[in-house]
Amino acid sequence: MESDPNLVLVERADGVCSVVLNRPQAMNAITAAMVAQLNQALDDAQADDSVRALVLTGAGRAFCAGADLKESRKRTEAATPQQAQEASAAFASSLARLLKRLEEFPKPVIAAVNGVTVAGGLEILLCCDIAIAAEEATIGDGHSNFALMPGGGATARLPRRIGDSMAKYLMFTGEALPASRFLACGMISKIVPGAALRAEAHKLAAHIAAKSPLLLREMKRLLRDSVTVSKEEALARELEANRAYANSQDRLEGLAAFAEKRKPRFTGR
Repeated sequence: MESDPNLVLVERADGVCSVVLNRPQAMNAITAAMVAQLNQALDDAQADDSVRALVLTGAGRAFCAGADLKESRKRTEAATPQQAQEASAAFASSLARLLKRLEEFPKPVIAAVNGVTVAGGLEILLCCDIAIAAEEATIGDGHSNFALMPGGGATARLPRRIGDSMAKYLMFTGEALPASRFLACGMISKIVPGAALRAEAHKLAAHIAAKSPLLLREMKRLLRDSVTVSKEEALARELEANRAYANSQDRLEGLAAFAEKRKPRFTGR
């Protein structure tokens, strides 16, 4: 495992935690050590009540190029077939757990897609709530280019985001397409000049961070769960959440701020 403690960089400002994948020389390819550091960054951001939104981006010319294939090969060298299988499965499982955690993170997560985004990078993107991209960013799957089986959820999440046919096109061909191609399906919400990407992502995150963290957490849960249940069940869950939220301090503060024509001060209670 790498000993570099700075594979993931973290900054906090304006209620926003910015998390930067920091292996630019390797196009931010994911290693076991990076998975551990990303988990720690999520631990810290979740525990910090001053953090109300998270921005995830990459250093250099890539958002993330997927798993580090050099590290993957090292895990299998001089190993028996069973050992190689177990090592590969262990890494895939650790990455899958991280991505599920990112998908279920109780605070809004914005992906600032700065460049090449393929394989595991795409799987990270799929677990973020909102994504904005630099004009030069490209997005694809890429697993088929090297006969690799996805393990971070691409086959489950991609067709739900962009449709079955387009998902098959990306996964079968291995092509990476301009980020602008994903505006229509909603996987990318906005395209901005590369030089302005981080500022735009921070601005959006800070805007969201000013909302009620309690409301955002519950909205995110309802939205996430709505795709796994019937419409009737989703509607019932929304009404129940509405009832439970009715006496929250944040709702009362919002109504008071409206009446008093002032900016609300939300506490998350």
